[in-house]
Amino acid sequence: MSLRDLTINPLRIGMRSAKHIEPCIMVIFGATGDLTSRKLLPALYNLALEHPLPPQFTVVGMARRPLSHDDFRKMAFDAITTNSRTQPISPSVWDTFSKGIFYNQGEFHDRAAFERLGQLLDQIDHDRGTLGNRIFYLATQPEFYSDIAAMLSESGAARPPETEAEGKGWSRIVIEKPFGHDLATAQQLNADLSRAFHEDQIYRMDHYLGKETVQNILVFRFGNGIFEPIWNRRYIEHVQITVAESLGLEGRAEYYESAGAIRDILQNHMMQLLTLTAMEPPVNFGAAAVRDEKLKVLGALPPVLREIANDSVRAQYSSGYVGGVKVPAYREEEGVKPDSLTESYVAVKLNIENWRWAGVPFYLRTGKRLAKRVTEIAIKFRRPPYLLFQGTGAGELATDVLSMRIQPDEGITLRFNAKVPGGEMHLRAVNMDFFYGNTFGGTPPEAYERLLLDAMAGDATLFTRIDETLAAWRLVDTIVQAWRDSRSPVALYAPGTWGPEAADQLIERDGHTWRRL
Repeated sequence: MSLRDLTINPLRIGMRSAKHIEPCIMVIFGATGDLTSRKLLPALYNLALEHPLPPQFTVVGMARRPLSHDDFRKMAFDAITTNSRTQPISPSVWDTFSKGIFYNQGEFHDRAAFERLGQLLDQIDHDRGTLGNRIFYLATQPEFYSDIAAMLSESGAARPPETEAEGKGWSRIVIEKPFGHDLATAQQLNADLSRAFHEDQIYRMDHYLGKETVQNILVFRFGNGIFEPIWNRRYIEHVQITVAESLGLEGRAEYYESAGAIRDILQNHMMQLLTLTAMEPPVNFGAAAVRDEKLKVLGALPPVLREIANDSVRAQYSSGYVGGVKVPAYREEEGVKPDSLTESYVAVKLNIENWRWAGVPFYLRTGKRLAKRVTEIAIKFRRPPYLLFQGTGAGELATDVLSMRIQPDEGITLRFNAKVPGGEMHLRAVNMDFFYGNTFGGTPPEAYERLLLDAMAGDATLFTRIDETLAAWRLVDTIVQAWRDSRSPVALYAPGTWGPEAADQLIERDGHTWRRL
């Protein structure tokens, strides 16, 4: 019996999944790169281990390095052994998985290499029964995206949308961030992709959306009747979103110098956290409904951000000591220009001018070489509007805070006031905590596992639609242009701190302070 005749993965008998995965081929461009080794191959192996992937599922790597099929299988085994969250590697699962690993060598602009790829895919369709279903994953440098899409279309390796309706298989393309460098380049990249693929075939990846804690924002908000009624300007004073990294450039100067914190983190990750926090309830959890509501949030940002130069801060870390070890300043990092104006830190105040959020400021901050690695959304509620506790000696009434920790120590904490036991009225802020690890146990799936599974299933909910991507770029372009026009200086901050003094002043002039995490 051939693999074509198999319809059930015998290793997954008795297991259930809500997603139906058809036999398909995933072609990974940049197959010998770091992303493939650290994330993609381990994620695919874990899907084979824990989800009912069909036994026909096949991986084809493509890169410039000359390798045989066996060479690439050995590379894949080493990558999975080193980076998989599940250990040790199951011999039986690897035996089935490895039979579906192939390699095609070639340059990304070489028509002949793509014609060889198309022939290999056709042969796999025939031998393994993958039905013409193909996912093309671009794990390459962004400058290759347009060339790869054009070559896939011209060579016939990628099928047009109408072939799915004819029952001849489907094609999808997954694009890693960054999707463009600004609004103009994002529009050009989308035009290039659209010549080869329909919008329904394009999956724009932001791995933050695959994190369990990010997905839980919607469940927490809309699945609990005690929170949604107070999720508005009447009860919420302001919102803080923090994405902090403790490391420096770590060898990424070439990319980071052209991106900076605003393009690397704020344009994508932080915009996703913002829209999920602020969106209205969708009519269902389908891709169109969720993405429509996210887009409305971005559309409620003022088209011309008033005083944006005063409502944003850019900064670079200076030299100093972290954990007793001297670290260089941003401009002293290898590969960074000595007069660089690229920001390693950005803070911005945004106002969402709709019925739910008018008058509630959203403060966003992200940076490198900060005090710790942490991603958090903090909802600060308004103080009770009465003076009940004045004159009782109870002390200051602390602000109630709901914090959703995306990483690490994933969980949710609610801080509220309680009376200290005793004969007098003394108050103290106390916490109620929920931790994912304590409650659910085990190691949660990696973000890439969920996103790859959704791409196979044709579920685009956790991928970014083009109008949402362009709206985020319009915001970033506005901020960057304001920096240029105002010639606002690049502030400095000491490594191991929470950022520059100017960022503190940004929020303190509204009577608030940053959370010390």
